[in-house]
Amino acid sequence: MSTELLVNVTPSETRVALVDHGMLQEVHIERQAKRGIVGNIYKGKISRVLPGMQAAFVDIGMDKAAFLHASDIVPHTECVDVQEKHHFQARNIAELVRQGQDIMVQVVKDPISTKGARLTTDITLPSRYLVFMPGSAHVGVSQRIESEEERERLKNIVSRHVDELGGFIIRTAAEGVGERELEQDTVFLKRLWRKVLERRGKYKPCSVLYEDLSLAFRILRDFVGTELDRIRVDSRLTFEQLKQFTEEFVPELNPKLDYYSGESPIFDMYDVENEIQRALERKVELKSGGYLIIDQTEAMTTVDINTGAFVGHRNLEETIFNTNLEATAAIARQLRLRNLGGIIIIDFIDMQSDDHRRRVLQSLEQALAKDRAKTSVNGFSQLGLVEMTRKRTRESLEHVLCAECPECKGRGRVKTVESVCFEILREVLRVNRAYDADRFVVYASLAVAEALHVEESHSLAELEVFIGKEVKVQAEPLYSQEQFDVVMM
Repeated sequence: MSTELLVNVTPSETRVALVDHGMLQEVHIERQAKRGIVGNIYKGKISRVLPGMQAAFVDIGMDKAAFLHASDIVPHTECVDVQEKHHFQARNIAELVRQGQDIMVQVVKDPISTKGARLTTDITLPSRYLVFMPGSAHVGVSQRIESEEERERLKNIVSRHVDELGGFIIRTAAEGVGERELEQDTVFLKRLWRKVLERRGKYKPCSVLYEDLSLAFRILRDFVGTELDRIRVDSRLTFEQLKQFTEEFVPELNPKLDYYSGESPIFDMYDVENEIQRALERKVELKSGGYLIIDQTEAMTTVDINTGAFVGHRNLEETIFNTNLEATAAIARQLRLRNLGGIIIIDFIDMQSDDHRRRVLQSLEQALAKDRAKTSVNGFSQLGLVEMTRKRTRESLEHVLCAECPECKGRGRVKTVESVCFEILREVLRVNRAYDADRFVVYASLAVAEALHVEESHSLAELEVFIGKEVKVQAEPLYSQEQFDVVMM
């Protein structure tokens, strides 16, 4: 079996699936309407200089002129790990730019409402592990990489690739990454920058020199160096664009590109659609009959393992151990597939044997080794829980595809029909005490109205006797289970 990238393209959405040995491992989704222009590089033209605002308006070929402040006309900033930065003293805007001048700029803020995009001349190009800084001669290391030994190792590797074109910032994601991957990033970024410089000489003002890569291109960039057998694309236009992109920037991936022209949708062929649906459910079935329960909250994600129908063939301890062992691979896959980040608490079934605990932990770490996001696993806590973290790289699958339930408001539960019935009876009593009414009409959902007429009819009758007034119940098909109104007549 092979490792494949499947690229599904529609006018409004692009989806990329990583399938390894027939199993879906990752899903990436990008909606066209949510794509901004931050990161794009333009050859602009100064349309107006405003000395009073210390700013200039720049025509970059959009409906609204973009905004460039004097403080954003800067040389490349010093690297993040250099103690003393050389601060650039912004002179008068009129000394820095003039009307009609061509200028290369990068968007740092999308246009909003009546305001145009915010620009800078301090251009940077990001890749997965590095940020390229044209014109700089330094290598910086993210401050979030704390190990001095690791910082020095990364700096030594990347420093060999600094030349007259520019320097680099090493991103947090580079921690623990091998020399080959880092070198591939430096080669990619330099190719990209040379292409931008070439376009600056050829293109007219108000042209795009570089667009921040869309999903399909970013994925190819990020998968350079990984073991991919085939990249299948179901859009002829996107396939041709990717072909050109790989020829220019990542030639090693070019032979692996394949245009998919089958009649069945590409995601259906590999059962990706069904896997995505299953990845939105709380319960994950294990082949043995056991199962996981995954709950994602604002603070953390919890994973609970249960033996379910799995009874094993030997003793209970062996059954528990085998279920936990099987769960480790399923957990690692679900974290990638659902893109769950932050703190993750795993509640394995209690094991008495220290050897079993050690082997389960080892199995979990091995399964997580395939994850491209950084993970860190702590041992079993005193309560028998495994605490781990996974670096947040983007929104989780649930957050991309789902919204808060309008009925339960994110609780994940709704009140029972019985609870709502009793709430209605209490509300009738409250309203009767507060106001003078001849009778009441209760509007409720179909299920609640039926319960008040059948199971709770005696409670309703007792209430009518107690308050000495008629209470009529009317079903409202559009009401949710918790929704009701008590109307005085």
